Amino acid sequence: MNLLTLTIILPLLGVLGLVAVPKENTKAIKLLALASSVVTLISSLLMLTKYKFGVQGFQLVSSHSWFKVFNINYAVGIDGLALVLILLTTVLVPIVVVGGWNEAENGRWSVKTFYMLILILETFMVGVFAATDVFLFYVIFEAMLVPVYFLIGGYGRGERAAAALKFLLYSLFGGLLMLAAVIGLFVISIKQGHGTFDVTALSHLKISHNTQDWLFLGFFIAFAIKAPLFPFHTWLPGAAKSATPGTSILVLGVLDKVGTYGMIRFCIALFPEATKTFAPYIIVLSLISIIYGAFLAIGQKDLNSLIAFTSISHFGFIVLGIFAMTSQGLTGATLYMVNHGFSTAALFLVGGWMIERRKSTQVEDFGGLQRITPVMAWSFFIAGMSALALPGLSSFVSEFLVLVGTFTRYPLAAVIGTTGIVLAALYILLLVQRTLHGPLQAGNEDTPDLNWREKFALAPVIVALVLLGFYPKPAIHVINPATSQIMAAAQVTDPTPLAGK
Repeated sequence: MNLLTLTIILPLLGVLGLVAVPKENTKAIKLLALASSVVTLISSLLMLTKYKFGVQGFQLVSSHSWFKVFNINYAVGIDGLALVLILLTTVLVPIVVVGGWNEAENGRWSVKTFYMLILILETFMVGVFAATDVFLFYVIFEAMLVPVYFLIGGYGRGERAAAALKFLLYSLFGGLLMLAAVIGLFVISIKQGHGTFDVTALSHLKISHNTQDWLFLGFFIAFAIKAPLFPFHTWLPGAAKSATPGTSILVLGVLDKVGTYGMIRFCIALFPEATKTFAPYIIVLSLISIIYGAFLAIGQKDLNSLIAFTSISHFGFIVLGIFAMTSQGLTGATLYMVNHGFSTAALFLVGGWMIERRKSTQVEDFGGLQRITPVMAWSFFIAGMSALALPGLSSFVSEFLVLVGTFTRYPLAAVIGTTGIVLAALYILLLVQRTLHGPLQAGNEDTPDLNWREKFALAPVIVALVLLGFYPKPAIHVINPATSQIMAAAQVTDPTPLAGK
């Protein structure tokens, strides 16, 4: 069996194993879910050993006819862009299982259902990054909504039902627009000789400029909702506030990257002329996201909502790097997706443990934790500094590449984007000061520090934040060939350096 396909189906095999375990045996359920996610991680690491670095195009490809009459195939393959996001997914899922060991105990449904949903979602997340058939991508893109809907609505807190429904409706609306665009592409491919959904074949179609514009918008709006990008972001704060920490990690750390991944894989590669037309307007939206998300984060009193709004600002940076249409910007944006996944995971993990101990999500209820929980406090501080893009931590490299890549083509946009760094310093440092320092708040006196399980879950994330901060070269080496191929497909080159003029 193809190793990529094996990686996709391994979590589903874990689901089948969970079916046989009695729902009362919660310990066995958790251990089996953890084992399944670890085996999937090992399989993805084996893919890394089989991957030929420095080579453009899809590798580990597999294709089988699905609906022959419409030439729809189960077609998967990976390039550097897909590989790093699949690795991010398979690393974070076992961390979520270990870090949120008890977070499903008070859900509407059983612990068994919770972990079955997590593993099903993992299969969809790996599959959506691996899909090279546009129709297959669309099917998985929509199928991901189901486990997330039930994870938020069944195991969240507060107004979880409303948050889950809002997420579902927004995503379904975007999916319908994408479906119309997918059908339009297929019709065009029929008129030009052979109906296909293969992404490589579709990239060679000759599409009029006006038609490209409409098809581009169908894909882009769906991806902007998923990302989320201003003004399509309004489902995110409610979902992050209501979801469990583990679900929030998967939604903001991985699932939302499907939106920015889709912008690169489909919007740019399939519709190069439309991309050039809409790029300046999308850059404006990305700048609004950077500044708007940062200002809203500064004013948040709920810890989960604050982290969610910081993500809106960070996704603005990612989209800015994508549509700057430079090799530095695209590489930085892709690396930013990975780094944001780890920094968000750290924030939600430690923030979730703080909330679990204090029984409150209000920032004002935390204070002085540095004095009694030094490990938890330092972990939260490092996570915050990564979100701040402090030099030496992973987000700095990607943010620097995004801004440098943007400056070479859109200097004013890069200058405006740098204000997001200043605002990030403000909302992160205020958060750290209010939660970790100052007088010890009443009710925090007996707060326990991190236990061995929590340290074990958090350690790989902290290592990734530091390692990718000091030595990002391996990740960039994987990403660069895919970046070059996307640039060639979009028919753009880097601007001439000023010194060369």
